[in-house]
Amino acid sequence: MSATDPNKYPIELPFPDISPYRVGNTGVDYYTSFDSGVAGPHVLINALVHGNEVCGVIALDHLFRAGVRPMKGTLTLGFSNVAAYEAFDGDDPMASRFLDEDMNRVWDTETLEGDRRSCELDRARQIRPLIDTVDILFDVHSMQHKTAPVIVAGPLEKSTAMSRQLGTPEIIVADTGHAAGRRLRDYGGFGDPRSPKTAVLIECGQHWEAAAGPIAIDSVYRWLLLHEMIEAETAEPHMLPLPAAQRVVKVEMPVTVETDCFEFAQPFTGLETLSKGDLIGMDGDKEIRAPHDGCVLIMPSRRLTPGATAVRLGRWVE
Repeated sequence: MSATDPNKYPIELPFPDISPYRVGNTGVDYYTSFDSGVAGPHVLINALVHGNEVCGVIALDHLFRAGVRPMKGTLTLGFSNVAAYEAFDGDDPMASRFLDEDMNRVWDTETLEGDRRSCELDRARQIRPLIDTVDILFDVHSMQHKTAPVIVAGPLEKSTAMSRQLGTPEIIVADTGHAAGRRLRDYGGFGDPRSPKTAVLIECGQHWEAAAGPIAIDSVYRWLLLHEMIEAETAEPHMLPLPAAQRVVKVEMPVTVETDCFEFAQPFTGLETLSKGDLIGMDGDKEIRAPHDGCVLIMPSRRLTPGATAVRLGRWVE
């Protein structure tokens, strides 16, 4: 198997039928809220921002089937890019990440309130009023390559602190996002250090590897337990062992693709540590080299079109 071709990874996970969750009770298709009647935060566990990332679907389907309900506050479970999910083709599994554009690059006010149209942008506009009511967001994702799961906490200390409270996975990525557009995790109050709203994004492993499903299920139960929405005995049967400790890698710069001819120097899959000057890749005639010793590669992409993030470069800070 070539590590440079995500389509070569085997599909080891089932793709649940989510049609029973379409109507919901929020006025937004595929979003369902459970109000405990007791004061507390509005917590959203979100899946399927990308249509081929099935682990979040598996985790939410598990919560629905288990009849999990919050002891306080309001819990919302939602599926975002359903149209892309329904277009999934096992013979070309990367193709249904989105239909028109990446749904995790449209979450800034100018784009959401602008005139541009796409399947993903139209869906984001449908979801946005509900998102505006959410206090705490847990966005469940997966990755192109088979690397260790990570929490992508963003640049704000409040999200890193909540990731530490969650206690898993081992690696926390403190990053600044993508040049191509704002993620849901950084939308509105989630990305405002002055706001009490908080969001984190978990990457549960490679998109279709068998381990990603249990990791996603573990993470959503731990998230609900962290926010005192369920009892420990409800979560414990579904939880995996915690890592001995967590480490933080701080992203210092993204490598944004400038030409149609970007190529990595090696079949990087993520979390490789390079020395200063090591060749990362070529962007046309331009060499991309590690800017410092201990340069950690974060989630190298194979969607290498101009304006996209090829890889993010960081260093271990703890």
